[in-house]
Amino acid sequence: MKDYGNDKKSAVKAKYDAQKIAFGPIMFQAARAMRNLGILNMLHEERKNGLTINQVAKKCNLPRYGTKVLLEAAISLEMVYVRNNKFFLTKTGWFILNDPLTIVNIDFVHDVNYKGFFHLQECITNGKPEGLKEFGTWSTVYEALSELPPDVQKSWFNFDHYYSDNAFPELLDIIFTSKPKKILDVGGNTGKFSILCAKNYPEVNMTILDLPGQLKKAEMNISEEGLKGRIDLIPINLLDHSLPYPTGYDAVWMSQFLDCFPPIDIIKLLEKAKKALNPGGSIYILETYWDKQKYEASTYSLHATSLYFTCIANGTSQMYHSEDMYQMIEEASLKVDREWNDIGVSHTLIKCS
Repeated sequence: MKDYGNDKKSAVKAKYDAQKIAFGPIMFQAARAMRNLGILNMLHEERKNGLTINQVAKKCNLPRYGTKVLLEAAISLEMVYVRNNKFFLTKTGWFILNDPLTIVNIDFVHDVNYKGFFHLQECITNGKPEGLKEFGTWSTVYEALSELPPDVQKSWFNFDHYYSDNAFPELLDIIFTSKPKKILDVGGNTGKFSILCAKNYPEVNMTILDLPGQLKKAEMNISEEGLKGRIDLIPINLLDHSLPYPTGYDAVWMSQFLDCFPPIDIIKLLEKAKKALNPGGSIYILETYWDKQKYEASTYSLHATSLYFTCIANGTSQMYHSEDMYQMIEEASLKVDREWNDIGVSHTLIKCS
């Protein structure tokens, strides 16, 4: 791993940043409340003239006291600034209100993670997703998805799909250059990728492997798109390594899938994918690697997402460094043919044979 970061900031700045961390959970909730209560939207509508505390409270039908403490917190959050007793929305405030990526991340953190992260220290010491017990007694979040509360499900799938949906359209030309007739979509979730392939390439037959609960959602989506018969569904516990994948495929597709597992399982999953291929076939791995990001915000988000895997998802996986994945690919006796970076929001596609 190459060198990262430095310790060049002043002591004053370092102490200020430490306070941001100390009060981070409180200020997160303040930002979310301002979004949900309509305060940010009202400031956006009046962005030219600004609004006083009393005006914001009246327009949002909120008590003055609550409005005041939120607006003052927003000054430190740099979501607003004040001129002549009037509050104005900043660029940061605009992103909290309007940016789809930020909206998805805030909802995911609040609905899926927030309460569970009280148990993070336990997760670190025992390697189990102790935060998941805030929802039930499952061993991983993947078993729980079909039974989680609706708002939690919605935020989880919105988070998962936001990143993949932005990447999928760019990838079709790459994958279909070799004109595959049969593609195995491992961990296909609700079927979005397989549906996209089937709609754009009438000659291809797709097969999705996933847990039974996930395939129920995929089956509904496939039926709604009129693609029954074009996409096969095979329920399987992907962590039961005694169960092989079906064979005879020109390509195996793994999107935002391998990061859900620890290295020992990733290697076995790749070995099974290799056996599923026809001669000359390829394995495509789509992931977000924290060392491949162009922007600091992406790296920061991926490091935080690793902790979600630790605390909520399964206690054993993470958003990997690309060198980790290359090592696992090699241990599965595969070779990397090509790599594509900067796909969608932050993805890298690796083609293996």
